[in-house]
Amino acid sequence: MKRLGIFGTSGMAREAGDIAYEMGYTPIYIARDQTELDTWHFHAEAILEADVLRYRDIPFIIGIGENLIRQQLVQRYERQINFFNLIHPSATFGREQRSLIEKLQGIIVCAGVRFTNNIKVGNFCIFNQNVTIAHDVIVEDFVHVAPGSIISGNVHIGLRSWIGAGTVINQGENNRKLHIGADTIIGSGTVVVKPCEANAVYAGVPAKRIK
Repeated sequence: MKRLGIFGTSGMAREAGDIAYEMGYTPIYIARDQTELDTWHFHAEAILEADVLRYRDIPFIIGIGENLIRQQLVQRYERQINFFNLIHPSATFGREQRSLIEKLQGIIVCAGVRFTNNIKVGNFCIFNQNVTIAHDVIVEDFVHVAPGSIISGNVHIGLRSWIGAGTVINQGENNRKLHIGADTIIGSGTVVVKPCEANAVYAGVPAKRIK
């Protein structure tokens, strides 16, 4: 099997590894330091990040849920390694949507994800299990959408935002998308019915700013 480097040794990295296997790749996990490597007990190969450039002939993905850490790793290894997309075979796509996503870098699309159509996605985003992204949505770089979330049509999700598990973001309008600001966290189970400011935390039904 072909090899694929996965930054991280946590649960998200191992979930990315499951997708890699489904796509015909053997994952090599990448530990941040020796302490992290010493705690690795999963039945798969793991190496130190210090040795990454020895493997520069293989593709890489960042299996780390924290958006800022993914961005920092991209900046650290930009133009030195090739970032890959992981798309689980069970994910489904509207017309031409998959081909648009395959042109990006560092995307992880987990099992059961559904993209409809006319969706614009940035690089290095994670779409976790059973997420639904509806029509005319914009998702900027380094966003993480946690399992079971539903993003309705005409929504704009800003840079590095985190959409918690089971979140529902209601429909925006054709000429005015419902906007989630950059670096904003939407708590699990939240129902968003109005725009959310940047650098904030929202939770509840309906969503209210709590920080």
